[in-house]
Amino acid sequence: MADFRIIVSDKNTGLAHQVEVSGSHANSFIGKSIGDVVSGDAVGLSGYSLKIKGGTDKGGFPMRSGLPGSPRRKILVTGGVGFKSLVKGMRRRKTMGGEEISSDISQINMVVEEYGSKSIDELLGGGAGEEGTNEESTEEVA
Repeated sequence: MADFRIIVSDKNTGLAHQVEVSGSHANSFIGKSIGDVVSGDAVGLSGYSLKIKGGTDKGGFPMRSGLPGSPRRKILVTGGVGFKSLVKGMRRRKTMGGEEISSDISQINMVVEEYGSKSIDELLGGGAGEEGTNEESTEEVA
């Protein structure tokens, strides 16, 4: 059985929310690829559409778009996901995972494509919004 940590980024507010998904909801992500748009119901965001942007496997290796399948491979890269060149033209062989989600993936990064009627804070129970209000209240007391 697969367990995933889903990171949902809201491009309007700039906030990211972390959700743990397991069981049948997690199995709905297996077989999807980077760039696919999925329903937010599995994450608890009914009425939302989410786009898969990437992720990492259990060893911390990033998923790379354009690399078919799900297993890790050593590829020669010049830039992009997983490698930032220090010198112009530098190439390096890096281990990266494919673009397909399998049970080896531990984190999936997603961005909101279509918004629902309720806000993300209401549906996910606060998240980053609650932390910000707690910090403000402690500053007022101090």
